[in-house]
Amino acid sequence: MNSKSGGKQISYLTLVLLHVLIGIAVFLLPFLSKIYALLILLVGFLIVIKTRNKNNEALYVAAYLTGVEVFLRMTEGNFIEQYAKFGIIGILLLGILFEGIAKPAIPYVVFLVFLLPGIILGVFTLNLDTDIRKAITFNIIGPLTLAFSAIYCYGRRISLKEMVDILHSASFPIISIVVYLFLYTPSIKEVVTNTESNFATSGGYGPNQMSTILGLGIFLFFTKLVLFSNSTKNKIIDVILLIIIVFRGIVTFSRGGVIAGGIMILILMIIIFFNIRTKAKMTVFRFIFLMTLILFGIWTYSSVQTGGLIDKRYANQDARGRIKASKLTGREKLIESEFKMFMDNPIFGVGVGKNKEYRQETTGIEAASHNEISRMLAEHGMFGFFDLLILFFTPLLLAFNNRMNIFILPFVIFWLLTINHAAMRIAAPAFIYALSLLKVYSIEKPVIHRE
Repeated sequence: MNSKSGGKQISYLTLVLLHVLIGIAVFLLPFLSKIYALLILLVGFLIVIKTRNKNNEALYVAAYLTGVEVFLRMTEGNFIEQYAKFGIIGILLLGILFEGIAKPAIPYVVFLVFLLPGIILGVFTLNLDTDIRKAITFNIIGPLTLAFSAIYCYGRRISLKEMVDILHSASFPIISIVVYLFLYTPSIKEVVTNTESNFATSGGYGPNQMSTILGLGIFLFFTKLVLFSNSTKNKIIDVILLIIIVFRGIVTFSRGGVIAGGIMILILMIIIFFNIRTKAKMTVFRFIFLMTLILFGIWTYSSVQTGGLIDKRYANQDARGRIKASKLTGREKLIESEFKMFMDNPIFGVGVGKNKEYRQETTGIEAASHNEISRMLAEHGMFGFFDLLILFFTPLLLAFNNRMNIFILPFVIFWLLTINHAAMRIAAPAFIYALSLLKVYSIEKPVIHRE
């Protein structure tokens, strides 16, 4: 990909090196993270205003904010807790103001309306000593990000090249993340002592969210490598970055994001396989074989670096090799309690933000399930149930008339898998889901088609 600035082209390598330098600079001078965060929004809004969003610039800025969110969180660059999500909503609303919507996104307007009863109920039922604004914002900002992203993307026509550029925009900040991770924890051996999710290997940030964004990064760089790396130099860059991201994703010891990225790749390769000529199928097989060898090498190295503990983690064993009683690190009970809330309050639910209080009052447990499906049911009742149906079926129905968007299924799967282990704590599942609603009107032959 080449980006243009003032008539000049900025090479892919230059953009990669720029984000390597950002990772190093923020590690050495942490205050730069806040300046970086401010510049992203300032420059992003100026670009959209200057261009009047003629070429969907708002989508590129939103994609970049999606990719950079975890980096800003882990380096304390956010001015407010949900900085990136509010930024995404704001930039997409600005884009809509200039360009309008492609067509009425009725399903997602209904989705928004169905969120209101739970919000209103939460305002009146949360305990008096609770920060009501914070409790409601924390739980509702993810669905709101998804809703406004979906309304912007619904039926909007873009070319495959534009889709590729959007994925590029989301991927660059992930380079800064892995650079920061290596500087923060240069020696994996020194910090891994058990099979639990590891904060030290995750840059001091939540391993669950780190695994999620790195899992997305695995898919993005794999996709660029297999489909869109247009030169030997770019292929080498993407192979190196892919290897690094896979390794750092594995050693977070949080499985959800890495597995999600792997499943996305599997689905994409199946779609590609059934949409290419017979001769090109052998190219796919050779590529898969090569990638399998590379993955085996990464896993072996990870196993050595962790003293075999990573093997036990993925086998659901503790450090002594004993099988753990829970496959979901104890979250089954939390999810079960949320389903009980739904059964006890089937119409309106318990109200947004009340989930945590209700569970503590009835079970004595103070924890979050990290499961958006059970949370939506518990807090929104039947309205949450219908919202989940809208989210699941709308992109699949659109897919019948949008077969050129080969990313629909991988994007929806990423959203579905992520909200089951990390809810929508970060913007990635919400924004990536919305990209499945884009209408790809032309498709260029990917690199793997060439013979």
